[in-house]
Amino acid sequence: MLFYAPRWLWKSWEGGKIRALMMDLDVGVCTEIEKKTKKKLILDYLWENLRYHNWWAYRYYLCEGLALINVIGQMFLMNRFFDGEFMTFGLDVIAYMESDQEDRIDPMIYIFPRMVKCTLFNKFGSSGEVERHDALCILPLNVVNEKIYVFLWFWFVILGILTFITLVYRVIIIFSPRMRVYMMRMRFRLVRRDNVDTIVRRSKMGDWYLLYILGENLDSVIFRDIMHEFANKLNHNYQHHIHGVPDA
Repeated sequence: MLFYAPRWLWKSWEGGKIRALMMDLDVGVCTEIEKKTKKKLILDYLWENLRYHNWWAYRYYLCEGLALINVIGQMFLMNRFFDGEFMTFGLDVIAYMESDQEDRIDPMIYIFPRMVKCTLFNKFGSSGEVERHDALCILPLNVVNEKIYVFLWFWFVILGILTFITLVYRVIIIFSPRMRVYMMRMRFRLVRRDNVDTIVRRSKMGDWYLLYILGENLDSVIFRDIMHEFANKLNHNYQHHIHGVPDA
């Protein structure tokens, strides 16, 4: 449930915006009139909501931050549950596998013992006192449990590292327009470089992120046309402002 929470939060915040803007243009199999109409609707939306998508993008980044907090929190909860042994569990297993045979202390058996002393039953002895009968009990399920928690340790560590790298990348994207240009050029080869430069210079980070997500979900040729027309519109508006002519 905790792992699902950031996704649920983003789905509620996103509200199906990308799906609505796609308008089945991910395949591109439609008439030219229909394509033109849908592209115009997307362009109108982008123009009317220009520079208003920052909070939308920041909420997505917040959900990624919550995902990292969740992974770290899960590890601390596991560590508390295992009495402080989980944080280094995977490292201890690696050290155990690399150590000499005579010096080995298996951390998996330490946390998940496979054989324990247990009381089978009590009965009255010949003297009238209660006698306790103990035996060694095998716990075969712990053989499975130890493997599961070794996997979970490595899974949490990998998730944490990848999520942290993603957040560092997001921070760079927020503060570096050059990185936005580079990422857009690398991802969408059909889009002209001057169009990418224009859009990044004259829009906000949230607009860039919305276009980036749209580009991953739209037909590449249709997205190229949208970017071209949007860049031309931004240039036209910029020229109007330079000459002191108000927008129509």
